[in-house]
Amino acid sequence: MTRTPAFPTASPPQPEKRPVFDTHHGFTRTDDYGWLRADNWQAMFRDPSLLDGDIRAHLEAENAYQATLTADMAPLRKQLFTEMKGRIKEDDSTVPMKDGAYAYGSSFKLGGEQPRYFRTPRDGGDEQILLDGDAEAEGKAYFRLGGVDHSADHGKLLWAFDDKGSEFFTLRVRDLASGKELTDQIPDTGGGGVWDAGDSGFFYTRLDSNHRPSKVLFHALGDGTENDRLVYEETDPGFFMDVGGTRSNEWILIGINDHETSEYRLMRAGDPLAEPKLVAARESGLQYDLEEGGDVFFILTNADGAKDFKIMTAPADDPVRANWQELVPHEAGRLILSVIGFKEHMVRLERKEGLPRIVVRDRKSGEEHLISFDEEAFSLGLSGSYEYDTEFMRFTYSSMTTPAQVFDYNMRTRERVLLKTQEVPSGHDPDHYVTRRLMAPAADGELVPISLIHHRDSPLDGTAPCLLYGYGSYGITVPAAFNTNCLSLVDRGFVYAIAHVRGGKDKGYGWYDDGKRQHKMNTFTDFIACARHLVAERYTAHDRIVAQGGSAGGMLMGAVANMAPECFGGIVAEVPFVDVLTTMLDATLPLTPPEWPEWGNPIASAEDYRTISAYSPYDNIAALDYPPILALAGLTDPRVTYWEPAKWVARLRERKSGDNQVLFKINMDSGHAGASGRFSRLEEIAYTYAFALKVTGKADLAG
Repeated sequence: MTRTPAFPTASPPQPEKRPVFDTHHGFTRTDDYGWLRADNWQAMFRDPSLLDGDIRAHLEAENAYQATLTADMAPLRKQLFTEMKGRIKEDDSTVPMKDGAYAYGSSFKLGGEQPRYFRTPRDGGDEQILLDGDAEAEGKAYFRLGGVDHSADHGKLLWAFDDKGSEFFTLRVRDLASGKELTDQIPDTGGGGVWDAGDSGFFYTRLDSNHRPSKVLFHALGDGTENDRLVYEETDPGFFMDVGGTRSNEWILIGINDHETSEYRLMRAGDPLAEPKLVAARESGLQYDLEEGGDVFFILTNADGAKDFKIMTAPADDPVRANWQELVPHEAGRLILSVIGFKEHMVRLERKEGLPRIVVRDRKSGEEHLISFDEEAFSLGLSGSYEYDTEFMRFTYSSMTTPAQVFDYNMRTRERVLLKTQEVPSGHDPDHYVTRRLMAPAADGELVPISLIHHRDSPLDGTAPCLLYGYGSYGITVPAAFNTNCLSLVDRGFVYAIAHVRGGKDKGYGWYDDGKRQHKMNTFTDFIACARHLVAERYTAHDRIVAQGGSAGGMLMGAVANMAPECFGGIVAEVPFVDVLTTMLDATLPLTPPEWPEWGNPIASAEDYRTISAYSPYDNIAALDYPPILALAGLTDPRVTYWEPAKWVARLRERKSGDNQVLFKINMDSGHAGASGRFSRLEEIAYTYAFALKVTGKADLAG
């Protein structure tokens, strides 16, 4: 098997060095490539044509270089795309969810890139198309729909779109009787809104020039946006903010949070001129969420040392913290993830012993029951309901071998009805695959879960290639869910594995705490431990492992490349957060102040500076024999700015030893989420999979 990719010979772009120096806490750094950051980035995100010519020329040279080196992969990419597209039901549709006289859902048409939103009569009948994403996207290089919300009287549709990739969304209102847009049009929003009780207007968040949702406003239909009422303004740039409603249409909730602290303000949906009322003032480390419950609110919180969270109740008309009463006590090792309230029941999604579960509680008797499942490892999701006064709630289920299933569940009779099973038009036989859950021993004795899938015929003698995916930040858990795309690798003999490293909440909230700030190094050493365990268990070999991660998972890729390049045969870093120290030292960037609780504040703290500098991928590049690396980015990405991977790639090429190539592909028409259409996104995945097959010597296999 070929270990090194036979890329053609070509000279990579060599950006000019323009040294920039910065000094903090007595440490001075030199950044030769800092000029790749556009000084006018705020304006450029709104209008990419404003990008500096020198920067544009370099990025286009990077694209030309990777196109030259990967030209021979075009037939394989086409084949992979065809396979993945063949596993998608092109005219797929969600199961409509009931709300009053109607049921609402979304669908795709044959060949369509964007979703369509529709409704039918409550118990079935002809579909009415409310919004056609393909029609709205016509003629645009990038288009992404944001929130879509029908009014309580079912007469209007509030919807949002972004046509730059910068995540500045424009809100529109459509009259559903005529299908025509009203005059109301609001730019620079967070991507959604919520109707007041009378459907006379809506609440929304406005983004400031640094892409932060700093204001909640109320817009009265037909009025000019200059007259929109300021409901609440958040002056602390370290906090995110959003606005939402409740299914009973009684309350408007303003949620304010960073990664470890939260605060809510609420107001009656029928009184848009009221001042929002504070529930519990922000207190560092205190988290809570509100869920409606008629005359009470259910409050999911970590108050009083409830690290894995508990559920409280408080009277709806005065839910201040002094009135919180315990309903479901804290249980160490059982992480309560979310709560949904209904008139007669309360449902919670929790994770225990690494697996999700759904618990239904009868509000009158207090009796609880679990919804049981048979497989060893699986993924669950709560879809809830549009309605509050109902016995039915909806959930989804899948595993790495079982296609996604949608169920309606009667909370009173405990009857579950399978509404839909994900179709795989090209065919799928679960018996052809094996899924396993392994535990990799970490350096400090912790056991790190690995979920994996492989073809039943794949040899487990160390010769199989492996794609090892990881994330490990913000408490996000990567589910062991069904993924049709990875079957293109698995059918070619790959082991597809997910490393559930610290920084997620896979084993409780403590698993998150042990992978952030001063403990961040655990995320990286856990991932390396997973790679070594897969080799020790004869699933693969180190030169056959392709590591993959995106965003904060891209930071993970950069860190493990510096720490253990010998453990990997290739690395794919998508929109990678690799210049961590520089970004966390720049308080003007969109996400920097809200990110300090996750990474630390190197401006204020010398200790945080040292912690971040010890792992920040850009700052730790050395003269190492790195494996082949592929970096991907989007020009208008406000979350991980394009210049982070651009600088990282330039410094890697400058400092590394060995002959392995470093490729950089930047989408000049997209942001953090990559290509906006569903098939365009598949083309991006086909590109990364072709790279994985190439570097592991499998590019010539038909699968």
